[in-house]
Amino acid sequence: MDISFLLNGEPVSLRDVPPTASLLDWLRDTRGLTGTKEGCNEGDCGACTVMVSDAAGNRTLNACILFLPQLEGLHVTTVEGLCGPDGSMHPVQTALVDHHGSQCGFCTPGFAVSMACAHLNGDDDDDTQLAGNLCRCTGYAPIARAASAARAENVPPHLLFLAKNPAPQQPPQAPDLKSRTIRPTHSDDLAHWYAANPDATLIAGATDVGLWVTKDFRTVDKVAFLNGCNDLQGVVEKDGLIHIGAITTITDVETALRPHHPHLSDMLLRYGSTQVRNAATIGGNIANGSPIGDSPPALIALGATLHLRHGDTRRSLPLEAFFVAYGKQDRAEGEFVEAITIPRQADTLRCYKLSKRFDQDISAVCGCIAVMRDGETITSARLAFGGLAGTPARAARAEAALEGQPFNQQSFEDAARALAQDFTPMSDMRASAAYRMQTAQNMVRRYFHDQSGTLTDLRKVSA
Repeated sequence: MDISFLLNGEPVSLRDVPPTASLLDWLRDTRGLTGTKEGCNEGDCGACTVMVSDAAGNRTLNACILFLPQLEGLHVTTVEGLCGPDGSMHPVQTALVDHHGSQCGFCTPGFAVSMACAHLNGDDDDDTQLAGNLCRCTGYAPIARAASAARAENVPPHLLFLAKNPAPQQPPQAPDLKSRTIRPTHSDDLAHWYAANPDATLIAGATDVGLWVTKDFRTVDKVAFLNGCNDLQGVVEKDGLIHIGAITTITDVETALRPHHPHLSDMLLRYGSTQVRNAATIGGNIANGSPIGDSPPALIALGATLHLRHGDTRRSLPLEAFFVAYGKQDRAEGEFVEAITIPRQADTLRCYKLSKRFDQDISAVCGCIAVMRDGETITSARLAFGGLAGTPARAARAEAALEGQPFNQQSFEDAARALAQDFTPMSDMRASAAYRMQTAQNMVRRYFHDQSGTLTDLRKVSA
């Protein structure tokens, strides 16, 4: 595959690029830009952070699980590109020195790029922007002080042009149905090629497939890169529905849904790191069928509909019906997720994610609950859980225990007990079966207290 992009302001054109060649390896081995480090090689530590820019703005990504063909038409800035043309340091680099924000220095380039991207975007939420950069020796206090100190400084002029000046691009071409690697620019081209090549791998953010390559050492040589399909991106409100394109990033979903369902958006901020959310897509999180994916329980609780396409044929189904069994989804060969729609509704959704650490961790249990009522009578209840079964699923008996009942503590206590009839969880390294059930039941109880005005967020409760 041929690709063109800008690297630290300089045009790059590459021919016959292997589909799963990582940006990290290419930077270090071919370009000699060794400031970008290899740490975990799975998108967890942030040592490989780079900044990617286009007309939509600037965002940080993990170079270790970013494949070169995903860079078509983009600007890539590494830590070496933060300095000005005269060698002057970026304000965040100066601040890291002045505030002793580096000890061994291995993680420092990744921190510097994350801080520079936040500085460029005017984002002062350091807890969120730096949650994907791990430091084992310096400690975060001096790094946070450095980020704060740099905030008042001007953005270097050489970084201001990134989103305003288009990078070179390969001319778009309708894919040959016999091609083994394509980058379609419209879902129509994707649909026809994928129907003819149902054994291919679809890559949008590569936060899942990247680990197939770096950890499982799989060979993936028939690929469609989806990030050029603009018609599959974005969130649109129309006819009482919120329409979410399948390759809309988790970052963009979090932003778009915050006015409607802020509790869901808060939960999505715990989905991976900023770098992961900037790459991962809502369709990918659904299509991989994980029983512990965080977005499906919330979307199921909201009554979401999944839209699938095979060639020119489209079909829709309730999202919960997509998950048939562990590792099995209702998706035919050559069929792909096109969009998700959510009915506009009053916001009663609460999302409770339980994991061993707050940021960047896989859920042991994720419970999402939405209860509607008329006065003090419950008219409908949707309770969906991840981590309690081989698929994300609704709790039918717990829902039945609530519907038609008064909105009081006893009704939710009955629903919590009914939950034991809905699920038979398993024990694994993240949690025992008994712990999973007990905590899921507590989520049902918590919902009642939450909706009754009791403060239940442990980060806000004080003695």
